[in-house]
Amino acid sequence: MFVEREASVGEPISQERRNALQSDKRILGNVVQCDGARATISAYAEDADGTVTGQWTVGKMISINLGATRTVGLVYEIGKSDRAWSNEGQNPIEVSIELIGEVRDGAEPGAKPVFDRGITAYPHIGAIAHRIRSRDLQAVYDLAGRHSVTIGTLSQDESIDANIAIDDTLARHFAIVGTTGVGKSTAVSLLLRKSIEARPDLRVLILDPHNEFAASLPEYCVKVDSKTLDLPFWMFRLEEFAEVLFRGRETVPEEVDVLRDLIPAAKNLYRNPSSGTYVRRGSDALTADTPVPYRIADLIKQIDERMGLLESKNDRPVLKSLKTRIESAAADPRYRFMFNSRLIEDTIHETIGNIFRVPNHGRPVTCFEMAGMPSEVVNSVCSVLARLAFDLALWSEGRLRLLLLCEEAHRYMPADPRLGFAPTRHALSRIAKEGRKYGCYLGVVTQRPGELDPTILSQCSTFFAMRLANEQDQAIIRSAIADSSASTLAFLSSMGQREAIAFGEGVATTMRLKFEKLAQEFIPGTAKREQVEPSVDGSDVDLAMIVERLR
Repeated sequence: MFVEREASVGEPISQERRNALQSDKRILGNVVQCDGARATISAYAEDADGTVTGQWTVGKMISINLGATRTVGLVYEIGKSDRAWSNEGQNPIEVSIELIGEVRDGAEPGAKPVFDRGITAYPHIGAIAHRIRSRDLQAVYDLAGRHSVTIGTLSQDESIDANIAIDDTLARHFAIVGTTGVGKSTAVSLLLRKSIEARPDLRVLILDPHNEFAASLPEYCVKVDSKTLDLPFWMFRLEEFAEVLFRGRETVPEEVDVLRDLIPAAKNLYRNPSSGTYVRRGSDALTADTPVPYRIADLIKQIDERMGLLESKNDRPVLKSLKTRIESAAADPRYRFMFNSRLIEDTIHETIGNIFRVPNHGRPVTCFEMAGMPSEVVNSVCSVLARLAFDLALWSEGRLRLLLLCEEAHRYMPADPRLGFAPTRHALSRIAKEGRKYGCYLGVVTQRPGELDPTILSQCSTFFAMRLANEQDQAIIRSAIADSSASTLAFLSSMGQREAIAFGEGVATTMRLKFEKLAQEFIPGTAKREQVEPSVDGSDVDLAMIVERLR
């Protein structure tokens, strides 16, 4: 089935086929079965020279010539019907393909071919199939003028760039999934670099649980950690503040009710120091969630005032317990970023400006490093930051574009509604569902898509699926991809390093690609790994410094 053939009558002859340097000999097969979504091709494993060809291999795209159009298919299975190999003569094989769409030549001579999803003319029995032309392969992934960036090359043909529509990828949210060690963090760093270069108006906040991204974006990034973060306690909503006070454990409803009543009183007392001590809420009352300053000392004073009232006799154990919690948290050096005395003043403008880079001074990325932060406070801080990101985009009336990137997103948005922190889940869900209307975008990164809230994943319109070994995780990704591209995901468990399957709004059609290779110094975590040589006998380990950090 290796032949030379003339063009069919009425078949347009593309410029590529006129190239004198290009061989007219192509590996051919014939369609022997088609059901509308898939087709089977009969071919030979050997080429004209009798050597086994690599053109009929799983993952390759081929085309079926129908004259006016060429149907594009993806090889997902090959085999011999007799399951036997002969070293003498040719070996007939059957190639199963999934129909992707069709290519037609441009209206003008020399114009680029045009790819359309869907099939208008299905292959007939005997239709000739061959390896896809380079120009046709480019047409399959052409973004038709959309603002695009190059993030790598096609796995099938490394001479062809892998492009994504960057505006659609960002505005409609994206997800990067893959098992540990496949290069997710490097892919994230690459995408962020490309996004910032293509969209200078974009501001990025990275929730970084492993402190690895700041070193990979040194010229764009400002690093924020528990030592440099200033996030006043009065910017926390009641649920978020209670999460801190109760150290991630179940709250006591009676104590939360007291906070709900006394925090507004403390805020009023801060605004009107001459109004007395115990201040009840008025008609223009502030709520416990209103982000205006108050003093912890005033809140304690309100609790003491209430304990002194005769009618509060039965409530005194609750009030004493709450007072102890507040004083303990305020005195804990790990919570200094919340209870710093400087933060009692109204610093909300400075806080928001520093975290969200307004103005950005040439560094539009904030990397929020959480590795040194108490685990019981991480949920509250992430909730505050996600909520502020949405509100900032909303009330800027479209003047700010913000991307919130969640590394290990299953921590904040677990599939089990009984796990995680409800305000964090709500804040991120709000961005996922409404954020694109106001310019607040979400990037989700996880190695466990099966443990991530499916509502969040369903709002991501572009996926980059890297190698996934877990069957449950693979099933989650299969449920998100169009039926016409489902066979592409058969490679999920066997893809190489830096390889991914991209699908969704950000690409023209489902694409298997290999990400660009980043310079060694820009690979996340490299600087941290190479910073210090490991100690052999421990004599040069500074235990005093370690103990100081523990405290």
